[in-house]
Amino acid sequence: MFPIKDSIRIPRAPVVTYLIILINTAVFLYQNSLGDRDSYLFSLEHALVPLRYFDRQWAASVGFSSNDYWPFITGFFMHGGWWHLILNMWSFFIFGASLEGRLGRIPFLIFYLLCGVIASATHVYFNPDSTVPVLGASGAIAGIMGAYATTFPRARVTLLIPIVIIPFFFKIPALAFALIWFLLQFVQGFIELASPTIGGGIAWWAHIGGFLAGVALIPLWRFGRDETYDEEEVRQNPLRAFEPAPAASVLDGGSDSPGPTHKRGPWG
Repeated sequence: MFPIKDSIRIPRAPVVTYLIILINTAVFLYQNSLGDRDSYLFSLEHALVPLRYFDRQWAASVGFSSNDYWPFITGFFMHGGWWHLILNMWSFFIFGASLEGRLGRIPFLIFYLLCGVIASATHVYFNPDSTVPVLGASGAIAGIMGAYATTFPRARVTLLIPIVIIPFFFKIPALAFALIWFLLQFVQGFIELASPTIGGGIAWWAHIGGFLAGVALIPLWRFGRDETYDEEEVRQNPLRAFEPAPAASVLDGGSDSPGPTHKRGPWG
């Protein structure tokens, strides 16, 4: 069940979304340019290793500082492979760009970082004895998905579901997609608690914590007039796309354009 696009259109280019994707890609390319040993050491230093915060003696023995909390942030700007990076960044682009259009640039950036930190903290709490470096933006993206689903519950998300070698495309409400996705994470998270060896190396509890953080925090960010629109609704009421929008502040990445006309991606 892979998201292809959504139906929300936004009033200005999602600059912060592009910037986060660029940073993730640059970090991945840099780490990928290192040799195997240096790449692993880079992961140990900047990815999140839970045990370092619970066993200071162990942390000191392997050269970790128990007072270095930067991995709670730097870890979700790193990825373990091309597919890991591509799938995360594509999902982030779909949901993050729309949410940025609703919140404004700086508020969206703060929201993303906070969801990522809470996702990291949730993983550490449920895996205190883990020595495995955890990296990837999926926890922060889960927060964006939770916020997106509560902000645009009726938006239509186009999904790709491959059955054997045949691709099928479906449209479902964003809220339904998010609930199905969260249920899968929740089940996998408890399976991992019962049998850690079958967790598949995926930080399920980071996903769960990030998603719940996004749902809980978004009411504190979602203030001001909504300048986004749903293209599915516009098909029924074309004048909706041309309703005048108030001038936005510089903080929000303001634009003098008369309404939400920005189309994201090659599909228009």
